Amino acid sequence: MLQLDPAFLATSHALGDLRLCHVRLQDDARYPWLVLIPRGAGLREIEDLPAADRAVLMEEIVRVGQALRVLGEALGAPPEKLNVGALGNVTPQLHVHVVGRRRDDPAWPGPVWGHSPAETYAADELAYATDTARRALGL
Repeated sequence: MLQLDPAFLATSHALGDLRLCHVRLQDDARYPWLVLIPRGAGLREIEDLPAADRAVLMEEIVRVGQALRVLGEALGAPPEKLNVGALGNVTPQLHVHVVGRRRDDPAWPGPVWGHSPAETYAADELAYATDTARRALGL
């Protein structure tokens, strides 16, 4: 069973599980933003994954990117560029952010991390975003 760092519970919403990763919707309505969290004890770096799982992670990043494009379109903010990052400076548990970016987003062209406080989804928007993302991921 996956033990999530409490930071994920406070800042994102569960969508479901792919073969390797648990997928969450980041609670910032300004960006279509999904987070992949590989299941496995003590994972901190991509290099901690066996080679076969690293290949699965890459495929899941691509799959999530495709779903993110669908989500962004549905939310009226189709991504022009996908940012992919496994930072872990604040939350060391291995995770990969996939963020849809646009020239008109508030952080463009800089990183979204630390730019400004998140703007959380309203309840109806959250329900729509999670449903749309789940369908796009086939969950």
